Amino acid sequence: MMRIAALLALAPLPALAHHPMGGAVPATLWEGFASGIGHPVIGPDHLAFLLAAGVLAATLPARRGLLAILTFVAGGFAGSLAHVAGIGFGPVEALVALSLVAAGFALLWRGVPAAVLPAAFALAGLVHGHAFAEAIIGAEPTPLVAYLGALAMMQAGVAIVAMLVAARVAAAGHGAGLRRAAGVAGLALGVVFAGAALLG
Repeated sequence: MMRIAALLALAPLPALAHHPMGGAVPATLWEGFASGIGHPVIGPDHLAFLLAAGVLAATLPARRGLLAILTFVAGGFAGSLAHVAGIGFGPVEALVALSLVAAGFALLWRGVPAAVLPAAFALAGLVHGHAFAEAIIGAEPTPLVAYLGALAMMQAGVAIVAMLVAARVAAAGHGAGLRRAAGVAGLALGVVFAGAALLG
């Protein structure tokens, strides 16, 4: 986990632009779909959050963990629609980085009430979705819908797989170590990405 954190921290910061289409707006259904699939994994800050969120969701009962992930996806959809509608959220990339810091903190501090996590996931989804929508501003309805659908599926898939792996690790007796490593990585990467967003 710490090696992954180090590699992500050393990744080229221009990757924060998150444009699998090379900056071009998707023009077809296929381009929209491919862009939606690619966005969550080519942005290191978004990917790091999804992995941390999956580990955090695994600390909850299975149904509540799944609910937390789905509220993140729903929040992301709302955030994307807000951006398309012209509603700004301010320094959204810095907010994305702060969501990663918050996830790291929640992993390290066991006192976070489990009942607030779904709402916190939804709030994080808003800013992540708003940032993702930058790639589809000006797109026609068909690639726009394909993008949003693929984006939702990919984010849910990554986070759910991370949750299932983390649950397996916990069942093997190593949950505390994984939670601690993921928390430290989330905090460290969040600070790095926040600094890049604010200084860039």
